[in-house]
Amino acid sequence: MAKKKAEEKALNLDRILFNCRDYLRAARNSGSFFEKRDMMLTLVFLRFIGEKYEDGIENLRNKLKAQGLDPDDEDIKAAFFDDPTFDDGTYSLPLEAQWNTIINTPSANLNVALDTALHSLAAGSEQLKGCFVEGTFTTRNLAPNDIKKIVDEVNKISHKQFGEEKDLIGRVYEYFLKEFAVNATKEEGEFYTPHDAVQLIAAMIEPFDGTLYDPCCGSGGMFVQSAALVESKQGDINRINVYGQEKEAATYRLAKMNLALRGISHNLGETYDSSFTHDLHKGLHFDYIMANPPFNLKGWYDSNLKDDPRWADYSTPPESNANYAWILHILSHLKPANGVAGFLLANGALNDGDTLNIRKKLIQNDKVEAIIVLPRELFITTDISVTLWILNQNKKGGNYHGRALRNREHEILFMDLRQWTDNPVKGEGKKKVLLDTDQIDRAAGIYHTWQNEGTDGASYAVPELYRSVGMEEIEQNGWALTPSKYIEFIDHDLGIDYEAEMARIQKEMQDIMKQEKDSQRMLEEAFRGIGYGIE
Repeated sequence: MAKKKAEEKALNLDRILFNCRDYLRAARNSGSFFEKRDMMLTLVFLRFIGEKYEDGIENLRNKLKAQGLDPDDEDIKAAFFDDPTFDDGTYSLPLEAQWNTIINTPSANLNVALDTALHSLAAGSEQLKGCFVEGTFTTRNLAPNDIKKIVDEVNKISHKQFGEEKDLIGRVYEYFLKEFAVNATKEEGEFYTPHDAVQLIAAMIEPFDGTLYDPCCGSGGMFVQSAALVESKQGDINRINVYGQEKEAATYRLAKMNLALRGISHNLGETYDSSFTHDLHKGLHFDYIMANPPFNLKGWYDSNLKDDPRWADYSTPPESNANYAWILHILSHLKPANGVAGFLLANGALNDGDTLNIRKKLIQNDKVEAIIVLPRELFITTDISVTLWILNQNKKGGNYHGRALRNREHEILFMDLRQWTDNPVKGEGKKKVLLDTDQIDRAAGIYHTWQNEGTDGASYAVPELYRSVGMEEIEQNGWALTPSKYIEFIDHDLGIDYEAEMARIQKEMQDIMKQEKDSQRMLEEAFRGIGYGIE
């Protein structure tokens, strides 16, 4: 009994993924990191979509029973189960794509069975086209024992077991980025955005309805977390229309998987591509934008972008760093009247010398609403210090999600959360903290209170945490957006009696110097005693 309890306790997501990683590393023909990751994510997708289908069938059976119908009756089966329809985004799966079919396939036939399932899904659903690479498993053709071990491990990943995970497929993605040591550099920024960072952005800008866009959507985590927030606040994810773009092929497929699993209607474009060189949503404007662009991205520039309309009102961002290209791209897609954006950038963007003119004009045009510096250890896969920027096309006030907003023109709210490091995450290879729900609510509350009618922006400040600053002061500071230039930091040593303290230090130094002189005298006497004087 004790052994069984220990095994149950050991069953956790990281352990399962660790086992899969080791099986893949040991297996012949498992391919590159990206091919390993593709296999794992595709397997997890099949597992999740299969389990969701099983849940849908079980719910349908229960509904029929509640209506006095027998779900095992042959006529009822033909009417309801041969081609079931679901109203919650669950996909109706053909027999060959159902997880129960896959898990019971003999080892020698598994590679073919998995690719048959993928082909069937792609052929049967427009939404599932492009989610995966057909032929993934027969191309690699893992040995029967190897593929069977991996499938059996994936079979353990269930929302019934890990229901507390907010974004399971994204969590799997994060694990493999970390554990397979992806060859992307920190500057390229290929890492999974932590849930708490996404929740903070969503809590700030409140994307409850309308259109939501992410120009570098990664695995779709921004959309998933936003949908979760909408469900908790409003109860209907159909209130949001999701648009996105992703440059990397594998990550584009992952995002489509992630959104398809949750029944979130989406438009990620017909293919993967760069938002800079091939904007798939050109000319569209959105109510909300949430993003975590690659930090300090190099190699983004193309000569065709020199006179691009996205920066026509400003100036061309520097070729060496895409931070301000992202800002201007995001701004170009916000609805001109009332669009709001929340996105993460490396702290260097707050005071770059080569982007001064763009930053100055952004501030003068009243596009920047809030700058929030986050705790340094939020990310697992990068040590870069990060800032949350909020752009707002309407700082004049009005109604917003039931709140009456005041005029905030020529004001910017600065917030510094770097001291919020009191929630360490255990079991990570590096120091990691998270923002808990209370902290997220507090930060959002500070921002919303500052926005609301009845708040005096001129006196809205708490030392070492936040402060509302007018444009004149920002101009005096050379148009820098570094919060530490504006937020008051208290010198906690100000209460010291300096006269008394200096007298104490003086006495200590006198004692030390006297001891040194006594030691020197004793040493000289000792040498003279043996006939070797020291002059």
